Formats: sequence, structure tokens, C-alpha cells
Amino acid sequence: MRVLIVNTTERTGGAAIAANRLAKALRQEGVEVATATRKGRWAFYWERLRIALANRSRKNLWLVDIANRGEDITKTSAFREADVVHLHWVNQGFLSLGTIEKILRSGKRVVWTLHDQWPYAGICHYAEGCDRFQTACHRCPQLAHPGARDLSHKVFEAKRRIYGQGNITFVGCSQWIADEARRSALTKGQRVVAIPNAIDHTVFRPIPKREARRQFGLPEEGPIVLFICQKVTDERKGVRYLDEAMKQLPDVRVIRVGKGGDYEIREEQRMALLYAAADVFVTPSLQDNLPNTIVEAMSCGTPCVGFRVGGIPEMIHHQTDGYVARYRDANDLAQGIRYVLSHPELSEAAARYARETYDEHRVAQLYMKEYE
Repeated sequence: MRVLIVNTTERTGGAAIAANRLAKALRQEGVEVATATRKGRWAFYWERLRIALANRSRKNLWLVDIANRGEDITKTSAFREADVVHLHWVNQGFLSLGTIEKILRSGKRVVWTLHDQWPYAGICHYAEGCDRFQTACHRCPQLAHPGARDLSHKVFEAKRRIYGQGNITFVGCSQWIADEARRSALTKGQRVVAIPNAIDHTVFRPIPKREARRQFGLPEEGPIVLFICQKVTDERKGVRYLDEAMKQLPDVRVIRVGKGGDYEIREEQRMALLYAAADVFVTPSLQDNLPNTIVEAMSCGTPCVGFRVGGIPEMIHHQTDGYVARYRDANDLAQGIRYVLSHPELSEAAARYARETYDEHRVAQLYMKEYE
């Protein structure tokens, strides 16, 4: 079996990390895997320009995609040789709606992993409570100009026509996003399942805390909270609520990882050490699916605290291996941190759950079953 894994970027972003880990897991099972990523950026800039002109504003420019231009991967040898085409995150000028139509009309088996809501919505990546994708996505609230809001409906109807030309197996990384996808008018007649992301437990594993802290020159004693984000000021990741919560915990040190933070780390081995050095991993995201960071932290035996949103409550089991705080409640977020710090037994429970749920072999086998 030959599988082509398709993702916009090769390494940047959570979807790229998940796609690479899946490719590795599949190869270990004897599957022949090729990859396809975006080669240029002209289509990306053209798409952004089209959105900005229609909206007469740059507001929310990065929250939507219209897939009006892209690259034609159907002309590549990797596509021609593939038995299964496995789409991941394909936006920002990589796959256009026209290319997606060509992929479906090719007759190849198509699997599409849902890293956000764009595949089954109109143009948004996160609907933020909007449920218009159940019918036809009229008047997208994420665009300011009335004339631009119809873009969502046009893209939605184009997807409806295109998806009807073939069969797609949609895979939610979380049960939450799989359930949301089933509510969409775009998935009618298509298969929707839930399969978690895989992780390499030889890299992300429990490491003695003192040893991990010495590697970073951190004090061996004293509680440490870890926060990771591609850009630590990203409002969608809820950094404001973290700041408010930490004001209530003056004796707890917080380490921020990402652009603008205390560290920028790209090596997985070094990242695993930092997870192990922390007592708590906090993810105050306001919108999320199945964050790789929670999987990584739990695999290292670091309990997590996050809001009750998206797929997070599926990953963190309240007061069993972490703490699920009330949505947008900084006080409860602080209470969650206190709870984890006072219950060290959560560490083993977190590591055990991660080993059982996100095992590479198990996840690869689930995907291979869908490919067949």
C-alpha cells in the first residue's frame, strides 16, 4: 500500500507535527509513505489579497481561507503512484478547491484528518460557536464587510458540489471535532471517524525531574508551570487567562516557550526535557481540537490544566490525571494549578493514559484499517 500524506508545511505547526509522526508510525508498520507540501507562496499571497479586498479590511485575515488558488499535486509522480491520498492541513495557498476536486475525481481513496473545522465549514478554521455549517454557511460573522460575508456561502456550496463527486473518510483527531463534522451538511453520505494523533514514546517519556531541570539550569526545588505556544501573545491560546491565574500564585514560576517567550525550542528531545522539568503544563486555549502539547506533556508524566473547550476534556480527565477548568475562568485555572501541585500522584496517571491512547502502533493500525 502506498500512501501520500499531504500537508501545507513540512515542519511548522501542529498539523505538520502530527502528519510527520503518523508517517513515521506507518513506515514502522511497513506502509510505503510519500509526502507532499507547499512549494511556493504566490497562491498564498494572492488568496490573502482576495480576502482583504473583498472584506475591505485586514481584520481576521488569518482566520479564514477561500482556497481560490493553489498547487496541482495531481500532476506529481507521488500522487500518481499513491493508493491512498491522506490530506491533513492544506490551506494558505496549497490546495485550491479545484485541486481537491481533481483529487476526488481521480478515483483514489481519500482520507482527510481534521486539524480544524475548515474542511466541513465554509471559510473559517474555528467556528467560535457558529453552527451555520449545518446548513449553508450564510453571512460569515468573521468577515466585517457585508459583501465579503457571502464568500463563505460560495465556498461552502463549492465544497458541497466537489465532495459529492467522491468518497472521503473524515478523521477527527478528537471525538469532539468528529461529532461536529457529522453535524455539517458537507459530510452527509461521507464516513466520519475519530482517531487520535500518534506520539513517539521513546522521545516523550518520563525523565527524572531534577535531571531535566539541571539541563536547563533551573532550580531543583520549587514549582514550575509550563506554557507553550507558537507565539506566546496569541489571544486564541488564552495567555491573558494564564497571566491572571499566575497573579494568584506568586510562589510559582511560569516558563513560556515560543516566539516572544523564555525559550524557542525546536528539537523534540530538548522539548521533552522541559516538559519533564515542569510540575504542571497549562493550556488555556480558547479554541482547540486535540493539542499535540497536551499529548507530549502527559507522555512525559506532566499533568495538564486546560479549559473545558474542544477536545481538551477528552484528553485531560478531571482530577484523575489533570484538571479541567471552567471556560474562560482564570480563578478556576489557578485552582487547577494548585490542585495538580498538591497531587503528585497525577503524574503516573497522565503518563499511563498517554502510553495507552497515543501509542504509535495503535494509531497506525487504526489508520491502516481506514485505508483498507
